[in-house]
Amino acid sequence: DGLAEGARQALPVGMACAIVGTVIGVLTLTGSATIFGGWVVSIGKETLWLSLLLTIVTSIILGTGIPTIPTYIITASLAAPALLTLGVPLIVSHMFVFYYGIIADLTPPVALAALAAAPIAKASPDAIGWQACRIALAGFLIPVMAVYEPALMLQDGGHIAAQYGYWVEVAYVFFKACIVIGLLGAVAIGWLFGPLSIIQRVVAGIAALLFVASVPLSDFAAFALFAAFLAWHLIQVRNATARAA
Repeated sequence: DGLAEGARQALPVGMACAIVGTVIGVLTLTGSATIFGGWVVSIGKETLWLSLLLTIVTSIILGTGIPTIPTYIITASLAAPALLTLGVPLIVSHMFVFYYGIIADLTPPVALAALAAAPIAKASPDAIGWQACRIALAGFLIPVMAVYEPALMLQDGGHIAAQYGYWVEVAYVFFKACIVIGLLGAVAIGWLFGPLSIIQRVVAGIAALLFVASVPLSDFAAFALFAAFLAWHLIQVRNATARAA
């Protein structure tokens, strides 16, 4: 019974591999995969973030309208090797491309998750997809943070681990990631402890972007900007509450 059940459970995986094998074979035989990898590596020698941007777009396109298992196989075969060549750790590179391949489910124009939600919400799939992208704004940035700070995925530490210990860096990076998620959530929704002005949302967005880099100077600037934004917003909320009373 166990062998029969195992064979039945393996059928979807086998079908996925067969379908994906065709896609990978076409891209490999035409040289598209090699060309893409060369582009990413050549760009990454100058600026890593441009390589990440190209990989993000490619992973989203490759993951569009495809189930989870084929998404991982395709993105890991075509996009991840280029990141490995640029020195990104193995697990981080694979999770990076897989993450954006999955996030294609809420990214228009296809957005399969939005298509499924549209009949329930009685709304346009495109409107739901764009709203989902806005709410999930932090989700588009956290994987990039993991590339610059591999300790976020419990991989090799950087200068903080060398100086203070590995788990100190893990806790520090996790703390930064939580701040980034909170800031980008506030930017997307326009509300923290109260409504945010356009300028406040811009300041919060800049602080979140500064947190992504693993350079100490950018962290100092990000914390300073975050503290200024938080103080400004809390004073504004307190004054508004006092006027209302």
